[in-house]
Amino acid sequence: MQIFDSHTHLNDTPYAGQEAQYVQQAAALGVTKMAIVGSNAGLNAGALRLAKQFNQLYAIVGWHPDDSKDYDQAAENLLETQLALPKTVALGEIGLDYHWDNSPREIQRRVFRRQLAIARELHLPVSIHSRDAFEDTYAILKAAHLSEFGAIMHSFTGDGEWAKKFLDLGMYISYSGIVSFKNAPEEHESVQVVPADRLLVETDAPYLTPAPYRGRPNEPGYTRYVVEAVAKWRQETPEAIAQTTWDNAHRIFNLKG
Repeated sequence: MQIFDSHTHLNDTPYAGQEAQYVQQAAALGVTKMAIVGSNAGLNAGALRLAKQFNQLYAIVGWHPDDSKDYDQAAENLLETQLALPKTVALGEIGLDYHWDNSPREIQRRVFRRQLAIARELHLPVSIHSRDAFEDTYAILKAAHLSEFGAIMHSFTGDGEWAKKFLDLGMYISYSGIVSFKNAPEEHESVQVVPADRLLVETDAPYLTPAPYRGRPNEPGYTRYVVEAVAKWRQETPEAIAQTTWDNAHRIFNLKG
């Protein structure tokens, strides 16, 4: 069984200096490829460094809504250079976060639209973060011509109706450890309506540790338990879910193998 963690933060502080160990631990659980996701200048640089260091890792770079207040022309110029690198597979994570509101909402929306425009220009898929902001996220994505470059709803937390709305835009839907929680009825509902060819899995590590390790630090290898949870709710085998999401990750990221 080969598993692709489509969204993880091995570039974050908890893993500093231990990245090779976590890559090895992930491989022992069948997680043999990962997309390492940035969100600001430092984490973008870390994602690119790891993608260069490990053959099986890829980089996603962009400006998270929390950091959008710091996005300026210099940041954009650097981002465009980073997006042209050979192991950069998507722009992200980008979107809206109305839960923490670490950047003013109007700035979040402006920077979100600008990065979507860049992705369209470069024909690169995007990884979308949306927290307490589905209405505005959907409206912005609906106007973004996603069919020209592709998009992922990362760590999706919506119900079946919201899943269908984003699917109608041509998006992929990715599930994190939340889908393994007993008290996650919306995710349990929506994961059953996502077509097989639009389904992805992720850890979002170091966040959202899946059962049976909920409450402990997360790591990319735990994508295996996300696969098992998705398989349970879809009444499929883990092997089938692993293969389906492996194929889908390669397709959306335009990778061979």
